[in-house]
Amino acid sequence: MQPRIPRPTVIAAIIVGMTVLTLAGSLLQALWYEAVDLRDPGRLLLALAGTGAAFALYARLLWQNLMRRTTPVHGLGLAVIAAICWALPPLLGTGQGWGNALLVPAGLIAVVLPVREAAAAGAAATVLTPAYGALLGLPALTVLYEAAAVPLIAFSGYVTVWLFHVVQELREARVELARSAVGEERLRFARDLHDVLGHSLQAVALRAEVAERFVERDDGRVRKELTEIQTMARDAVRDVREVVRGYRATSLRTELDGMSAVLRAAGIRCERPEVSPELPAHVHEPLGWVAREAATNVLRHSSATWCEITVRAGRDRVQLEIVNDGAARRAAGDAGSGLAGLAERIAAAGGAFRAGPAGDGTFRVTAAVPAKGDA
Repeated sequence: MQPRIPRPTVIAAIIVGMTVLTLAGSLLQALWYEAVDLRDPGRLLLALAGTGAAFALYARLLWQNLMRRTTPVHGLGLAVIAAICWALPPLLGTGQGWGNALLVPAGLIAVVLPVREAAAAGAAATVLTPAYGALLGLPALTVLYEAAAVPLIAFSGYVTVWLFHVVQELREARVELARSAVGEERLRFARDLHDVLGHSLQAVALRAEVAERFVERDDGRVRKELTEIQTMARDAVRDVREVVRGYRATSLRTELDGMSAVLRAAGIRCERPEVSPELPAHVHEPLGWVAREAATNVLRHSSATWCEITVRAGRDRVQLEIVNDGAARRAAGDAGSGLAGLAERIAAAGGAFRAGPAGDGTFRVTAAVPAKGDA
């Protein structure tokens, strides 16, 4: 069972909350000093108001960018945060940790600003922040730390937002892939059901017509045809169940046997070709479906008197060719979904498929698949 992924808003809220807590932690010493050691209500109110406004605006800008709602106005918000954070050290002093406030705006530089502007602002902040710290009298080690910390914090803020967006895009891609897989499965099911039922029902209808012709002349022939109908109906039920389960495997040899038998029962001259037992296993299913659909089309769309089936096995490919006469009866544009489904099957197997009238009253179906399957 796969773990459930939280909603994007929940993840974004966690990121914002952890980021603000981290910023607050960097100024915790200074706030503690104002609240406990000096006990100056005015300074404490200024400290709380300044940090509260900066953190609230920081959280809003970060949230908006996580939700992909960046606007040019956000640059102004970053400037306000920088003004507040750079005003706190000279107003409250630098001896108790207020120098850390200079680093707070760095986390939003690459998040709020476009790439080029962010690069320029990041370079400027890398130079100006330690210079301003030195001007305020911060220790040399602190100044060096700020010079190194500004680009690192800016990069960290960018990576955090970028990773969030990447995760969301992957999540959306997974949903889209799942939706596409469902659509592909529906197409597969519709195609398989069409191929299975189209052939089986056509064969049942043909046997019923034969039985009807002999109903008053040959009781033995009628019983034979009814038995065949029962067998075909049971086979069709089994095939439909296998299609639903997705486990149906079609054999070229079996399909050619059934095709030639059905066509001969309809009065169409058809000889089943010899199928080499050395045929690769992977060619049976796609070419078997071609034979099944071709038999249905010959019965349904032609007035054929003969049908010729040829199987050619070479080193590079195995080809099945089915030609029948009487194609003039087929209405223009009446290809249906069967031939389109066959083209999809053969293309999926890496082969080539052609079907159409040959111009001499015949209809030709040719399908070729590679002799070597995927490794």
